[in-house]
Amino acid sequence: MILSILRQPDVNILGIKLQEPITTFTDLLVTVVCFYAFWKIKQSGNSGKAVQYIKYYFILMGIGIALGGLIGHGFQYVFSPEWKCVGWVIGMFAVLFFEFSALEYTANLIPKKLHKMLIGFCLIELVIALIFTVAFVNFKYVQYHMAYGFIMVIFSLHLLIYYKTNDNGSRWMLAGVAMLVVAISAFSYRVAPHIWFNHNDLSHIFIAISTYLFLKGALHLGEPPKKLAPQKSVKK
Repeated sequence: MILSILRQPDVNILGIKLQEPITTFTDLLVTVVCFYAFWKIKQSGNSGKAVQYIKYYFILMGIGIALGGLIGHGFQYVFSPEWKCVGWVIGMFAVLFFEFSALEYTANLIPKKLHKMLIGFCLIELVIALIFTVAFVNFKYVQYHMAYGFIMVIFSLHLLIYYKTNDNGSRWMLAGVAMLVVAISAFSYRVAPHIWFNHNDLSHIFIAISTYLFLKGALHLGEPPKKLAPQKSVKK
């Protein structure tokens, strides 16, 4: 295990220069998993709003990561740094749809006023994150947005659902967020096995796994769980 501080070497394929080739490939691998997840949900026929929001997450995240891999890594010598924001912004909207999914699935378990407030917070947070991301062209604001969305919103809400109802879909969602935390840690601490498999590549593999776990969760989501009726004491 080495500290990933060296840039991945460029390669030439049929005379075309490709920068950070393995990173580009693993980005596209995540895209393939996202598109597969989108297709599986579409095939499932589940028309629930919570599941439909996740479907939009998969397609947007797949597009955002593909653009991030091609513009931000493979062909970054062709584009100015500002072009990286295209993929980042699409991915940030994808996270918002996942937040909406968790909020929709929790709607019967929390007060309506709190539900509306959380939707408002998510929208405000997205606007602030978008402004900072575009203004400073810095990926760290995308990371802040992901941390807020996946940990503060999605993980917290699905943990509440699982605690109250033992919902199987929420259990898979919690596992997906946990795997995503591992991915973010691998990226942030820049630890990688080899220069040809750096921190970006390692994090992308974990993201692909978390995406599959999210798919499993989505396929297990049914109607939003309802509040459990209080149990009546039984007199002996």
